[in-house]
Amino acid sequence: MHSDPAEQSRISQRLVELKLEHRDLDVAIARLQAGIEADDLAVKRLKKRKLQLKDAIARLESALIPDLDA
Repeated sequence: MHSDPAEQSRISQRLVELKLEHRDLDVAIARLQAGIEADDLAVKRLKKRKLQLKDAIARLESALIPDLDA
């Protein structure tokens, strides 16, 4: 756990940014898939980025959780 309040604030802000990008990707993917000639490669790339964001969000969230062993 990061006990430095400035570091916790930085992590929290980054979490907000990543969650917004993750949500925006949902919208972008839905729009692409709604198109008559959906670009499968673009959809796959956006989904891959979305998974990367999900992993990054999980890592940052776990960094904010206090160690229970302490």
